[in-house]
Amino acid sequence: MKGCLLAGGVLVLLAVIVGLAAMGMYNGVVDKDEACKKAWGNVESVLQRRFDLIPNLVNTVKGYAEHEKGILEEITRLRSQWGEAKTPSAKIEAASGLEGALSRLMVVMENYPDLKANQNFIALQDELAGTENRINVERQRYNESVQDYNVTIRQFPTAIVAGLRGFVPRAPFEAAQGAETAPTVQF
Repeated sequence: MKGCLLAGGVLVLLAVIVGLAAMGMYNGVVDKDEACKKAWGNVESVLQRRFDLIPNLVNTVKGYAEHEKGILEEITRLRSQWGEAKTPSAKIEAASGLEGALSRLMVVMENYPDLKANQNFIALQDELAGTENRINVERQRYNESVQDYNVTIRQFPTAIVAGLRGFVPRAPFEAAQGAETAPTVQF
């Protein structure tokens, strides 16, 4: 009888320990998942800042670079795509395309000395440059959060708890295809 009670007590204690460990792992994964969501929110915030600055920049440039209309139209189209994007991956794709178009616009703007001297343009260019730096910092933070989360849900024994609760890997924010190539300057 004492042996059965002792064995039952050990089993109950073991079940409590396993349950507490599983609960701790689950809570850890939830914490990392929420950190990813927060980091993505920060990325969206600075992307929205860029999104808001673009119309002012485009309107300032329009008066000087009428024949560069194609780039300005592309930026407007890509800005609309970002505004309509609903998922992080769709927003990443739209933001990457917008970055390429903005870099081409900056190259075009270098060809207009009067534009470069315009105070409104200079202020907008500074704002955009600061925003691009913020975007880069927030992307890095997001990718660090994603990496931490992804590593956690893949490690044993947390992978078991994460799999049972439906946690799946997240995609990092990656550069757009062709981003490694600098835009060409045409005169």
